[in-house]
Amino acid sequence: VQLMESGGGLAQPGGSLRLACTASGFAFGSAAMSWARQGPGQGPEWVSGISSTGGATYYSRSAKGRFTISRDNAKNTLYLQMGDLKPEDTGRYFCAKSARNDDGDFVGTQMGEYDFWGLGTQVAVSS
Repeated sequence: VQLMESGGGLAQPGGSLRLACTASGFAFGSAAMSWARQGPGQGPEWVSGISSTGGATYYSRSAKGRFTISRDNAKNTLYLQMGDLKPEDTGRYFCAKSARNDDGDFVGTQMGEYDFWGLGTQVAVSS
């Protein structure tokens, strides 16, 4: 299993970024996926998740209304469109594959519910 994030960088407050996660080595279209982040000096935080078909999406309180998760199963790629960025969005963003291989509809919000992670992409929000 390989997950590779891209699209991070420096953005100004109020700006936007689009993250992508390219997956390989497993049946991407059968797996629920999520994005998580880890801010400076903080523990990992679940941000958003999506069911295997893309039919259901979920967001943390901080992400709701500003971020949009999506996926393209034909391209084995997961996305996170981030808007109205705030300095507190700064951190390393990771994509993760659900450990529930038998249930593509289950989107967990706990780190332990994911079995593979990418190395992450860094996001910095600053003026």
